[in-house]
Amino acid sequence: MGELTQAVPFDMVDEALAETRAVQSRVRDLPSRVVVYLLLAACLFPELGYPGVWRKLTASLDGLSPATPTASALHQARRRLGPAPLKWLFDLLRGPSPTPVRWRGLLVCAVDGTMLTVADSPANLSVYTKHRCNNGGSGYPQIRLLALVACGTRTLIDAVFGPTDAGETTYAPRLARSLREGMIVLLDHGLVGRDLISGFAATGAEVLVRYTDRRNFPVLARYPDGSYLSTLGSRRVRVIDAEITITTSTGRHTGLYRLVTTLLDHHRHPAGQLVTLYHQRWEIETAFLELKSTILGGRVLRARTPQGITQEVYALLVTYQLLRTTMADATDTRPSTAADRASFTVALQTARDQLVLAAGVIADTVITLVGTIGTHVLANLMPDRRLRTRPRVVKRAISKYNAKGNVDRTTYKATISIDIVVPAEP
Repeated sequence: MGELTQAVPFDMVDEALAETRAVQSRVRDLPSRVVVYLLLAACLFPELGYPGVWRKLTASLDGLSPATPTASALHQARRRLGPAPLKWLFDLLRGPSPTPVRWRGLLVCAVDGTMLTVADSPANLSVYTKHRCNNGGSGYPQIRLLALVACGTRTLIDAVFGPTDAGETTYAPRLARSLREGMIVLLDHGLVGRDLISGFAATGAEVLVRYTDRRNFPVLARYPDGSYLSTLGSRRVRVIDAEITITTSTGRHTGLYRLVTTLLDHHRHPAGQLVTLYHQRWEIETAFLELKSTILGGRVLRARTPQGITQEVYALLVTYQLLRTTMADATDTRPSTAADRASFTVALQTARDQLVLAAGVIADTVITLVGTIGTHVLANLMPDRRLRTRPRVVKRAISKYNAKGNVDRTTYKATISIDIVVPAEP
C-alpha cells in the first residue's frame, strides 16, 4: 500500500486476521495478509481488475520474484478471506481525527445516506434489488450506505449498509452506538422520526434536524431570538423558523426552513448561528462524492456475491478513512490551515503513485504526521472556500433523455449569499 502501509501496518493486519480467525491454515502463494492489502489497493485502482491491481502491487518488487496468481486464484483467495478482517479494520480505524472541527465545544458531525451500485449478477440480485426510475428501472442493483461523518475533516465515525428494501430510518438507529456527549449531529428532513431523534439524544449527543414547515409544534415559550420551546414526543426541543434568501446570478430565491434542536439555551446557542451551522451538513454530501466519484469514478463495485460486496464496501471505507486521516494529520501541522482546503484528489493520486513505487512502506526511525502524501497535500492546497456565484447546473447530463430535467432540479442549489431572517417575538 505504499506509504499508507504505515497507517495500517503488518502487525495491525495480522491482529485483524487473528481476531477474526482468518489466518491461512497452510502456506500459500497468497497468504491472508497479502489478500487484505490487495483488497485495499483495489480501492485505489477501481478501473483495474484484480490481476491488474496485483501487477501494481508488485511492480517495484525487483529481485523478490513475487507470485503471479491467476484471476481464479485471486478470486479464491478473496473468498477464503471473507469480509470479517476488513470489518475489524474499519471498526478499529473509524472515528474523528485527533483534532476535529468543533462548534462551541461540540464535535460537529452529520448523518445521511447514499446508494452504491453493485454488479448485476444472480447472486447479488438475490439480496439487492434494482430501483425503479422514470426510464423504466436501473440497470444494476444497489445497496444503501448510511454514514456518520465528522464535518470539517470528513473522517468516518461510523457507517452501516445493506439492501435498499430498508429505508434510511431503519439503518440510522445503528449509528447511535457511535454518538456520545459532546457531539452535535446534523440530520436532513429524511431522518425526522421521533423515535430516531429521541434515540440519538439519549446518547448525550445534541441534535439539529430540518423538519417540514407543515409540521405543527406546540409553543410553550418564545425566546428573544425568534425560536420557541416545544415538545417532540416526551422530549423538550427548540424550534427555529427561518426565512433564507439566496442570491445568485439568476436572481434571488427565498425558502422557509424549520429546524428542531435539543439545544434549549437560546443565550448560548442563538437561533441565527444554529441556522448557519446547519449548512455544514453538506460536508457529508462531499464525503459521498469523494467515495463514489473521486475514488470509484462512478463505477460499479466488482464483487458478484453478497459476501464479496460486504468485503469490498468495508475495504472501500477503510481506504477512504486512511486517506482522510492522512490529510487531517497533514493540515493539523498547520493550525492556520482549514481542513477543507486539503485536496482529496491530490491525496488519492499521491497514494496511488506511492503504491506503484512501493515507497514509504517501512517508516524511518522518525515518523512524522506529514509524509509524502501530506507534503503533496500541503503543497497543493485549494483556495479558501468561496460562495458560489453561479447556479449549479448540469452541463453534461448523465442521460440524454432527461437532460432538461436535470438542469431544472439543480438550479436552486446555487448560493452566493444567505440572509437569515428569524421571526421575532410578537
